[in-house]
Amino acid sequence: MIPARLAAVRLPHKPLRLLAGVPLIIRVWQRVATMNVADACVVATDNESVASVVRAEGAECVMTDLGHESGTERVAEVAEMPQFADFGTIVNVQGDEPFIAKSAIEGAASMVSSGRFPLGTSASPADPATADTPGVVKVVIADDGRALYFSRASIPFVRDADSPLPRADILQHIGVYAYSRDALARWVALPHNALENTERLEQLRPLAAGIPIGVAIVREAPASGIDTETDLSRANARWQEFIAGR
Repeated sequence: MIPARLAAVRLPHKPLRLLAGVPLIIRVWQRVATMNVADACVVATDNESVASVVRAEGAECVMTDLGHESGTERVAEVAEMPQFADFGTIVNVQGDEPFIAKSAIEGAASMVSSGRFPLGTSASPADPATADTPGVVKVVIADDGRALYFSRASIPFVRDADSPLPRADILQHIGVYAYSRDALARWVALPHNALENTERLEQLRPLAAGIPIGVAIVREAPASGIDTETDLSRANARWQEFIAGR
């Protein structure tokens, strides 16, 4: 599922903004639909303008409630619809990730479909130049692959230059989530958590409640989401290079 809302503040009307002449939400749908990583690919939105654009491209789209505070809540509503009741693993690909790697989606999904974890996501080695940037979310994982913590701060903190953990081993979280049906329902039923509110990271809600999140490590460089006009300009500049390398 690809959740898409029109109420973004930093980049107004984000799903409908153009990336190489095509609405961003369509670019993301095209990217995911052509990967053959899922049995169905659905856009979930609360806006008829977005729905009209998506359906005109032949993509499946469902309307959701206006009151959702996160993509996970939107995905949970869709997962409860009768036509999707037979799907055991649900994957949430953010609607502003047109460059997301196939391995990131497959990795997150495998954490759940294998039965190892009720929730899954992905991460890759962070660029040391951006490891201290709050817009780059970092994750620390345990030896068994479960997430210990997500933060906008640089974690783990490298105190000494000769630390056994090189800065290149700091992991950047990739914004894709996989859920078992039960874990998804539990997630959205939980009350907001203080850590979630402080960091502005929704995945801290289930983590704080003791629901384990498996993290797949992929080697592809993480593709940043598109949140600002500058991000969109960079994405347009990158598009031709991206297409050539596919």
